[in-house]
Amino acid sequence: MRIKDWDYNLKIRLVGEGLMNITFWMFFPFLTIFFADAFGKGKAGFLLILSQVFSVLANLMGGYFADRFGRKTMMVVGAFGQGLSFMIFALSNSPWLQLPTLGFICFAFAGVFGSFYWPASQAMVADVVAEKDRSSVFAVFYTSINIAVVIGPILGAIFYVRYPFEVLLGAGIMCMFLSLLLAKQTRETAPVFQRETDINKQKWYHPIIKQVKDYHIIFKDQTFLLYIVAGTLVAMTFMQLDMIIPVYITDMIQQQEMLRIGDWSLTLNGEQAFGVVLSENGLLVALFTIVITKWMTKFKERNVFMISSIIYGIAIFIFGQTGSIWIFIFSMALFTLAELMTAGIQQTFVSKIAPENMRGQYFAAASLKFTVGRTIAPIAIPMSLWFGYPITFSILGGLAIFSAFLYYMMFQKAEKNALQNVEAS
Repeated sequence: MRIKDWDYNLKIRLVGEGLMNITFWMFFPFLTIFFADAFGKGKAGFLLILSQVFSVLANLMGGYFADRFGRKTMMVVGAFGQGLSFMIFALSNSPWLQLPTLGFICFAFAGVFGSFYWPASQAMVADVVAEKDRSSVFAVFYTSINIAVVIGPILGAIFYVRYPFEVLLGAGIMCMFLSLLLAKQTRETAPVFQRETDINKQKWYHPIIKQVKDYHIIFKDQTFLLYIVAGTLVAMTFMQLDMIIPVYITDMIQQQEMLRIGDWSLTLNGEQAFGVVLSENGLLVALFTIVITKWMTKFKERNVFMISSIIYGIAIFIFGQTGSIWIFIFSMALFTLAELMTAGIQQTFVSKIAPENMRGQYFAAASLKFTVGRTIAPIAIPMSLWFGYPITFSILGGLAIFSAFLYYMMFQKAEKNALQNVEAS
């Protein structure tokens, strides 16, 4: 489906969200560094865990709110709330005020409003796009995000490290602009019957209770339980891209020459080096997602899952044993390869092991690995204080490699169950 044939709502969103994502990624990767400097690594880690807990709860409610109040309404509220949060955050980190506690509160609120925005935005795509075209539309939005991940950190390494107040203020203004654009230029797409009948009779906490009840299936299906546990360990490793890796690179690199041509040289500090490494990740994802996904279909799923986990483990281990920008770049290439290897096969695997009448529940519960992984990932920051960086990265690498063993057990269990089902029939 070509972009020119898209619903007008989606065209507006693609432009507005693209600009918002670029400004967001100009500062977001550097916030862990800011909080670690402001509160200390130990306290910052636990505060980040706390902020993720609030975002998780908000995410559980986001889908309910999107049905209850409408997609457009929640997207307008979400973008406006994020904009206001970023503006107050900017004020707390301005030439006139230095209030890191207020900044953290604003960061937590921005996460909550973001959790209100994204379920509604995904539902809007489903509302206006035919099922056969949804994958291509989602792929365009995914590519747009990864372009922002490339451009944003580079701009952030140039501007945010020198002008944090201005960048945060600009991000707030951009979110406000998106909110106004959505309010004035888009229409509501939620089916009226959903918003005005049964949904109205629900209490606000009903979707949370229902979602928690749905997770009970992981305790009944041992194959799926292994998938969740292994996936959580992998997610915890992947989330370090926004947690301990920026703190580590900043601590290890003060000023380092990256490139020299004659009398000219390129010298980067830690924050700029991290911006380069993060942009590398986004660029590789944008360029090679489709190629590597097609390549991986030629191999057995078990081998792909296991090798991906092993590469994750090796990459994160190498990160913690060096202070060289070029080794960081090499490690990130490995890290990204591990990410892309399973990007296209995870949903396929879930659809295979899920009973036909329970696929919706299985896919909903499958997101638990990201939820839990994102929540516990910040523990790595205080771990670096307790054990030091080399041991912390070694532990993370060991957990990733252990997930490969869990994936092996998972496939063994899946094959055994399949054999039993064939014999029973």
